[in-house]
Amino acid sequence: MEINFHFQKSVTLQNRRALKDFLRLIPSREKTSINQLNIIFCSDNYLLRINKEYLNHNYFTDVITFELKDYNKQITGEVYISVDSIKKNANLFNTSVLNELHRVIFHGVLHLCGYKDKTPKDSLLMKSMEDKYLKLYFKDVPRGTKNNRRFT
Repeated sequence: MEINFHFQKSVTLQNRRALKDFLRLIPSREKTSINQLNIIFCSDNYLLRINKEYLNHNYFTDVITFELKDYNKQITGEVYISVDSIKKNANLFNTSVLNELHRVIFHGVLHLCGYKDKTPKDSLLMKSMEDKYLKLYFKDVPRGTKNNRRFT
């Protein structure tokens, strides 16, 4: 699986190699696989334009996920993440920017794995899956270290 990070807006993203390894783990645990994943970090206004143009929604959001193709059951997708919203939500939910950033990255990947969040029941399941992967990631990859352990 090819994973690429793109920065329309700057964000500190530590341990990129370990994060890419972990992002490969999520689909395998969810009984799917991803062929290619692009994660684009952008501003609120950039994501608002995408939301209006492609989804006909006129509101700010923290993440938008697009599943582009399905090659032999392998997903190709893009996850757009608003750095501005990540910072605001970290403050709002009394968590670190690092934690919120990873929650939203995992959220986007979980969408590509088939999880939804349109109903209250789906949202509860999505949040529990985000929590599960946050706990696993930060347990196995200490903050501020270059830990290249494989995840199992």
